[in-house]
Amino acid sequence: MPLAAASADTGDTAWLLAATALVLLMTPGLALFYGGMVRTKSVLNMLMMSFVSIALVTVVWLAAGYSLAFGEDAAGGLIGGLDHAGMSGLGPDSVQGTVPTVLFATFQLTFAIVTAALVSGAVADRAKFGAWLVFVPVWALLVYVPVAHWVWGPGGWILERLGALDFAGGLPVEIVSGASGLALCLVLGPRMGFKKDAMRPHNLPMVMLGAGLLWFGWFGFNAGSALGANGLAAAAFLNTLAAGCTGLLGWLFVEQKRDGHPTTLGAASGAVAGLVAITPSCGSVSLLGALVVGLAAGAVCSYAVSWKFKLNYDDSLDVVGVHLVGGVIGTLLIGVFAVESMTGGAEGLLHGGGLGQLGKQLVAVVVVAVYAFGVTYGIAKLIDVTMGLRASEEQEQTGLDLTVHAETAYDHGVLGHGAPVSSSVVPHAQKVTPQA
Repeated sequence: MPLAAASADTGDTAWLLAATALVLLMTPGLALFYGGMVRTKSVLNMLMMSFVSIALVTVVWLAAGYSLAFGEDAAGGLIGGLDHAGMSGLGPDSVQGTVPTVLFATFQLTFAIVTAALVSGAVADRAKFGAWLVFVPVWALLVYVPVAHWVWGPGGWILERLGALDFAGGLPVEIVSGASGLALCLVLGPRMGFKKDAMRPHNLPMVMLGAGLLWFGWFGFNAGSALGANGLAAAAFLNTLAAGCTGLLGWLFVEQKRDGHPTTLGAASGAVAGLVAITPSCGSVSLLGALVVGLAAGAVCSYAVSWKFKLNYDDSLDVVGVHLVGGVIGTLLIGVFAVESMTGGAEGLLHGGGLGQLGKQLVAVVVVAVYAFGVTYGIAKLIDVTMGLRASEEQEQTGLDLTVHAETAYDHGVLGHGAPVSSSVVPHAQKVTPQA
């Protein structure tokens, strides 16, 4: 008797639809988080870099990205084929597990979008917007898509040959964005006034709102990666909440001991650090493991964000200190805290698994970080020598909002009543716009 054709489960489909919307919301949340962290003169530019990433990555993903990432392996575990280019063959009757394949493809698209947007935080205040429009689609195809195939795609070498674990994106999202951000900020160089001028967040309520939206969306990010409304999704959901909480507390504890002041920016950053670290491990560790993972990330990342001043790389909004470092912590600690009841087989060091899984996690971390850094550096250099990657000194000093977008985030009378922008406006704007 022939086997019945696979069909979508309505409960799983409903949950993944909701999770997809939650993950998409993370990019506007990130825009607010980043937007609040920059100075008033570049708020809109920061928001735009996130929002335009939604459009750019979506077009690339639909054209070829999904097929290359999740199509049948075409090159020894390195990249998929083009059988689904243009989303061909993904009709309403096509099923991935127990959900429609077109929904699975859309869910994965939201991951690619937020990863590109994350990178923008490393180059805030000084990157050409036109260059960003070129960088994002090229980077998505050459960096994000191959790593996504390695980790999650059929035949991907990290998943099926190495055996490293990554439930929801520690490697293709967190480590890729952090390593790519480091490469970009090295090519661009530091902002004017780096280590001399105060570059404090201009709007901490906006930062807190953005962090809250990120946390909310992260439940879709992590629990949605179970691809079903089931116990694994519930466990990943709780682990995500727990790690975000201990990340927040860990960061505040360090701030209090080191600086004597627990800050709102620290609370938001600590929660994000905990969420970053639990992303790869939420489907592999117990609740106790999740609490430790979040605490470790919050404490370590609170120190890591200051490394840029010692090593002289200007990672504007701490993509390296939070996402790269947090992603490494969460991915490696799978090799310590993984439990068979969650993984279905692999166990970490503390649960009798020995050093084997930890070694696999380490190999995956190093290879992905080196690949993402190297290819991103090459893309950035090519763009820099052809069209220029950095805004002009005048644009950077005046602010990218007014000079690039002809807008200001806050109305101080500069462009009141729809007055047109002219060269005479610029010096006046510099006088009346507060530089936080």
